[in-house]
This record gives sequence, structure tokens and C-alpha cells, in this order.
Amino acid sequence: MHCIIHFRKDAYMKQNQEFMREKPVFKLLISMSVPVVLSMLIQSLYNIIDSIWVTKLGTDALTAVSLAFPLQNAIMSVGVGIGVGIGSIVSMDLGGGNRENANRAASVGMALVLIHCVVFLLCGVFLTKPFLHMFTDDPRTFQWACDYTYIVLCLSFGELIQMCFEKIFQAVGKMKTTMLLMASGCIINIILDPVLIFGWFGFPAMGVKGAAVATVTGQIIAMLLYVIVCIKQDIGVTIHPHHVQPDVNLIKRIYGIGIPSSLMLAMPSVLTGVLNVILAELGSIYVAVFGLYFKLQTFINMPSNGVVQGMRPIISYNYGAGENQRVKQAIRYSMGIIAVIMLIGTIAALGFPALILKIFDADAKLLKYGVPALRIIGLSFLVSTVAIVACGVFEALGRGRDSLIISLLRQLIIIVPVGWLLSRFWGAIGIWIAFPAAETVALVVAFKKLKTVVQKVYFCG
Repeated sequence: MHCIIHFRKDAYMKQNQEFMREKPVFKLLISMSVPVVLSMLIQSLYNIIDSIWVTKLGTDALTAVSLAFPLQNAIMSVGVGIGVGIGSIVSMDLGGGNRENANRAASVGMALVLIHCVVFLLCGVFLTKPFLHMFTDDPRTFQWACDYTYIVLCLSFGELIQMCFEKIFQAVGKMKTTMLLMASGCIINIILDPVLIFGWFGFPAMGVKGAAVATVTGQIIAMLLYVIVCIKQDIGVTIHPHHVQPDVNLIKRIYGIGIPSSLMLAMPSVLTGVLNVILAELGSIYVAVFGLYFKLQTFINMPSNGVVQGMRPIISYNYGAGENQRVKQAIRYSMGIIAVIMLIGTIAALGFPALILKIFDADAKLLKYGVPALRIIGLSFLVSTVAIVACGVFEALGRGRDSLIISLLRQLIIIVPVGWLLSRFWGAIGIWIAFPAAETVALVVAFKKLKTVVQKVYFCG
């Protein structure tokens, strides 16, 4: 796949990017964040609708599709991770006025993505059956799971390349374009799901295979739309094979940011799996409570994550441009906005836990155990503000290792051992207490690291 962006006049490129360091920071942050949040909402809507259609085939079909989720999550983690690494470098280079380096970073990054496409193709061919055999012995479920997994893994190039484009477009400030193209892919996916699953309008009824084909079709079309935009417009960076040259330092920089980002995306799945094992020993009701909490926290994390994604290119670009005051403002505004979001979440969890749980038709037993859980875990929301912003700042500045350390403290290193230990004395309450405990430790470490980094790059004055 080649994306050729014709070189325009330097003056046009400068005008195209100048808003990143001229538009008032608060307005810029909002304009960059809102499209990302909307994109995430659209993606969540697709996931819900996709599950509804597959469920109509039966529980076995839903189980089969669910078994493929860890592999799909791995594809997403790799794609987003590499994309974040590319985007951070591209933004800093463009901010510093070095388009040639930005072109090289985007082109080399895309070449790395293509290599990963081949890797996932081979994984789909050789690892699908051994992986799925670990989770089911039911012949029909296994066959359906294989049918679905072969397609989404072997044709994962659409998702991987699309996500790489998404982060590059975000790096140059084209958030609305990203939102529209992502929405296009999701809408096509939603439309094709019932058509291909049940054989509407003369199409063959493909069942679970239809769901997989609809998924990869939406991803590939979204990818092609990105290519068309690249060809038609000068987005501020050029992706072309002649920019792809062996550059060990550049590859290290991309992976230095990308690998920690990928691991951070995978951590919630690891945490959920480990805690479910611990909670299952205490009673299945606690597993249900934790599952419900995980759904609820999405409504808090989604807008916060949108702000962070909007903040990253602003910081990278202005850091590259030497606009240290604007970087400082971006950090402060992001901190304030996310603090408000988290405060709302804290007030809701502490003041109206039963009302929130009833939205999900929680019965009396679920309310009995869910209300104290939500109140205790809710204490961690506001505390997490600094760590969330710090992770985004570190990624924007190419300090992926610092971001990973904070995320490990928040989501794994503290919660699992502390939760397990306290559960020996206080049951599930001990596990819930581990969440605010982990966020408190992460807050202290994140604050110190952020203060040190800010001072090193002369953001404070």
C-alpha cells in the first residue's frame, strides 16, 4: 500500500499547521478532544450492536466471537501503540519545522505496520486452532470461533493501517477528519452485520463468518478512505516509499513509545482476568459486581481518554516548536478538565451508587454487594487525574517508559498483590480498597516524575 502525498509549497504547509501554535490553547484542546470522544462513542455503539446481532445466532455464536477477543485486542494494542509512537515523533518534528524528518517517521512507521500485518497473517494461519483449543472443546463453538478468527486475524491489515493513519492524522491536528473516517468504517460495519450474517437482500447467510467479513470490510474501507484523503490533500506530512530508509534510532524511538502504549492497552484485560480468579474464590456475585463496575468506569474514562488524545499532539507539536508556555497551558487545562470529569464520577459513585446500578437492572443481591464496591472504588476517580494526564504527557514527549511505569502502578503492580492480601482479611472489600490505594501511590510517583520532566524541558518558569 502506497500513500503518496504531493509536496505543496512550504508556505501552505506552514499555514496548514500554524493553528497548532496560534489558536488559544483551551479552544484548541476542546476542538481536538471532542471529535476523539465522539469517535470512541461510535466505536462503542458498533461493539454493542455487533454483539446484539451475533447473539441472535445463539449463545454458542456469542461465545465463539468472544473467544477471538484477546487476539483482536492484541491487534488493536499493536496498531494503537505503533501509531502513538509515530504520531508523537511526527508532531514534534513538524513543530520544529522539520518536515523531512516527519515524512521519514511517518513512512518508516507505516513500513513497520506492514511488517506487523504479515506477522498477524501468519499468526492467523498457524496459531488460531491451538489458541482456541485452549478455551473450548465444543465442536460447533470451536468451528465458529475458527471461522471468525481466521478472517479477522488474516485480514487485520485494514485495522492496523487504519489505526496508524488515525494517529498520524491526529498528530497533524486533523481530528474531525479522523472522526468522520472512523465513523464511516463503523457505520459500514453496522450495516453489513445483519446483511451478511442472515443473508438479507440476496446475500448468502454466512452466520458468524458474516460478522467477521463485515468487521474487516468496514476496517478496509476506512483505511482506503484515509489513502484517498492523503492523495487528494496535503495533510502536512508525506508518506512515500522513498522516505523509507534503515534508521535504527528512529525505529527505536517509535517502539520506545509504542511498546509501552501497547502494553498499557493490554493491562486492563490482564487485570480483569487476574481479579476474576481471586473474586471467584469469594463468590460469583463479586465477579458480576466487578464486571458491572468495568462497564460503568467506561463512561468516566472515555471522555478523559479523549482529552488525553487531544492533548498529546498539542504538547508534541509545541514542544518541537519551542513554545514551552503553550505546553504548560495544555497540561494545566487538561488537568483541570479531567479533574472535573473525575469529580463528577466520584460524586456519582459516592452519592448515587444504587441509582447507577439500577440502570443496569441490578437486583437486590447485586445492589447489596455493588453499592459498597462502587463507593470504595469511586474514591480512586479524582485521585487518578494526575496519573492520567502524566501518562499522556510522557507519551507526547517520547518518554514511553515513564508512562508505562505509571500505568503499571495504577492497574497491576499495586492492585493485584494488595487486593489479594487484604481479601484474606476483609474479603472483597479488601480488593475494592486496593483501587484507591493504587491510584494514591501512582499519584505520588506521577507527580514527582511529571515535575522532574517539566523542569528538565524548561516548562516551568
